[in-house]
Amino acid sequence: MAMSRRRLSPTFFGGLRSRELGSAGSSSRRAARLPYLADLSSDPGGRGGGVIAVEHSGDPAIPFAVSFGKTAQTSNLLAVADEDGYVGLYDTRRRLPSSSSSLEKSAETRVSDWVAHNNAIFDVCWIKEGSQILTASGDQTVKIWSVGDRKCIGVLSGHTGSVKSLSCHSSNPELIVSGSRDGSFALWDLRCDPKSPNSHGETCLMSSAVVREAHSPVQRSRTRSRAKAASTSITSVLYLKDDVSIATSGAADNVVKIWDTRNLKVPVSNKNSQAGGQPLEGVKHGISCLSQDSYGAYIAASCMDNRIYLYSVLHVNKGPVKVYTGSKIESFFVKSSISPDGNHILGGSSDGNVYLWQVDQPEEDPIVLKGHEGEATSVDWCASEVGMIATSSDDSTVRVWSTKKMDCTNISSPTAFRKRITAPNTEYRRFATHERATTSWDTVACTSTDGKSPSGSPPLQPRVLDFGTPESAKKRSFALFQEEALDTRKSPEAQMNSPSSVLSPPPSLKRRTIQDYFASSASAS
Repeated sequence: MAMSRRRLSPTFFGGLRSRELGSAGSSSRRAARLPYLADLSSDPGGRGGGVIAVEHSGDPAIPFAVSFGKTAQTSNLLAVADEDGYVGLYDTRRRLPSSSSSLEKSAETRVSDWVAHNNAIFDVCWIKEGSQILTASGDQTVKIWSVGDRKCIGVLSGHTGSVKSLSCHSSNPELIVSGSRDGSFALWDLRCDPKSPNSHGETCLMSSAVVREAHSPVQRSRTRSRAKAASTSITSVLYLKDDVSIATSGAADNVVKIWDTRNLKVPVSNKNSQAGGQPLEGVKHGISCLSQDSYGAYIAASCMDNRIYLYSVLHVNKGPVKVYTGSKIESFFVKSSISPDGNHILGGSSDGNVYLWQVDQPEEDPIVLKGHEGEATSVDWCASEVGMIATSSDDSTVRVWSTKKMDCTNISSPTAFRKRITAPNTEYRRFATHERATTSWDTVACTSTDGKSPSGSPPLQPRVLDFGTPESAKKRSFALFQEEALDTRKSPEAQMNSPSSVLSPPPSLKRRTIQDYFASSASAS
């Protein structure tokens, strides 16, 4: 996110440090923004918001993913992916229609659309400064598209279930992680030599490493049904901002796991890796979504117990630092997203509303944005404007909410030629793709895989840290960073044994990461 990065410290850990040691004054400035965001509106009456009807040749389609471009040059472009396999790009600088005229006028803001898959698309990811976009589909593949000419320039194949989530490396757009309904997540390096083209002439790439059964509640027997196997689905993956760690969540448990990718060349081992945290007893609520702010300080997790949990990246082993309530998370399609500046959390809801919380005031009632007539699902923040967001819904619309008044009153329709392709004749509808909350009384086994990659390459054998959400009946309060900030000033020894040592290491020492701290803590205990 180019505009956000201009406000960041030169390094990732420098940004973390500035967040950790933030003054009370910064908190008051964050609080002052809340009334401003309370003015968000999707009414096109001069505010710059509006309603996009998702349809193909007059037939409505349910949007599954929305994503603004992540650079200053592309942040006005909104990618919308739907259950019919289409990707549409919309220019939010143009005047968006109202709800009553959305069916007739949505095409005026559409720059292009095309059939990316003959199956539902569950996630999209912008890469290469917005020149390419990735699509994750129910056809078990990820495709790489050139945004300019809408050509498929590569296919990532190897998953054996629907691909549910994508994330790219923060500084190297060639590195991708994907999570699948088959219970695995895979790492991809787009610089690797492709294998032979598929039957459609598309270049295929195989994964560089795979972790299977990353969130399997128990070691499943071979006779288990496919329906039960689906409960092991990976629901979200994140390449963390330290550039060596990956966070994953699953449908079967309320555990977020952090994996260290630096052990990719370690020989395959059948030995389970013991996790740092202990699973909770009783009902396991799946997690529908993970998100991280651009500083890398927090991870937000939307849980199927109707709560959103906020974790400090440097203290994930201590549990969530904040808990947010008010929305209803009754399907794995309901997502949330922490704002790039880490000040607010935006979440969809099964009741059709959209909720907005201030990060440092979880006890306050959230702002409620009304307008959708179906379950509000995917959400995203515009990279260049704090006052612009996008939300999708089962009502076959995408709403763009904004606090900014339009500068132009007469904006022309697109001049670029838009090539329309006939929508695929598919019976793959929403009822077949929804994953509702499942309940499991199994004990969560936090282990690494011992299987082999579909591509024949050795599976990933990372060190893994996991942490879980608290029991819904318990209320906990946490200090965000003050205690740790004081500890780091006491002595050199205290500094070296603190998470803050990864923020400003002595020049004579090898650079440490978050995972190094967790490893030293585990060995000491």
